[in-house]
Amino acid sequence: MLGASTHELVARFLSALDLRARPHLVATSGEFHSMHRQLARLAEAGVEVELVPWAPVDTLAERLGAAVRPTTAALLCSTVLFETSSIVPGLRAAIARAHAVGAEVLLDAYHAFGVVPFTIAELGPDPIFVTAGGYKYAQWGEGNCFLRVPPQSSLRPIYTGWFSDFANLAAMRSGGPIGYGTRPADRFAGSTYDPTSHYRARAVIDFFDEHDLSIARLRELSLAQTRRLLEGLDGLDVLTPRDDAARAGFVAVRVAEASRVVDALRARGIQTDARGDVLRLGPAPYVTDDEIDRALTTLRSIVAAGR
Repeated sequence: MLGASTHELVARFLSALDLRARPHLVATSGEFHSMHRQLARLAEAGVEVELVPWAPVDTLAERLGAAVRPTTAALLCSTVLFETSSIVPGLRAAIARAHAVGAEVLLDAYHAFGVVPFTIAELGPDPIFVTAGGYKYAQWGEGNCFLRVPPQSSLRPIYTGWFSDFANLAAMRSGGPIGYGTRPADRFAGSTYDPTSHYRARAVIDFFDEHDLSIARLRELSLAQTRRLLEGLDGLDVLTPRDDAARAGFVAVRVAEASRVVDALRARGIQTDARGDVLRLGPAPYVTDDEIDRALTTLRSIVAAGR
């Protein structure tokens, strides 16, 4: 199911859970701001939200599984942590534990989509919901997110739009139960939206196909670029794994006054971003080795000068 943001889709998923019967949600402390904020607000409203510390990432899945209990409504977890670019290993066991108590599972694959190849079967056993978007590595721009709905799902979101049963609009006013479309994904549809972003995404997909920019090729290029960044950041407080198999599409390094460093880099024509005291360097496929080296040299000089 398509949506303008993952928040919209996650909120629809959360609205389908029976939080009166199962008032417990399990997630990680490393979820992106939109999910973290929504879960924090639910906690204020009385939902039991358990945020499992993300570090160390090697044991995160095990600790997530241990946090699941019979009253857990859902397990929510990123497949790649947005702050460190760490791929979360071993999620299959945590997902199996959630399934064992009847809890739903939602994985946020935003920082994997378009840069780290994956299949549903590799992420874990069905049923699992997966949300992601094309704003980052797929280069689709804003407004292009999706929710993968398990084919056997029968959840009934409370946050539901008229597209959810478009073929039976007249029946909605009959006084009977609210109906949904024939496909499980229809249940998570919203309402009228601007579809322009999908045409932009289609043009990008065609461009990638024309230039043989497959996921495998993009992954190879991304690993080479992030490896180069890691080598150039030796001696700094790097948070991203050096092991290729454990690293996604960017490199995170902790620096003092990271937002100020971002501004200083931008003034020199180098685009980065920061999350708290963590600077994130995310090379695109068109960034050259020379540009990466220039960014590293400039970053080191800014950090050393403290200005």
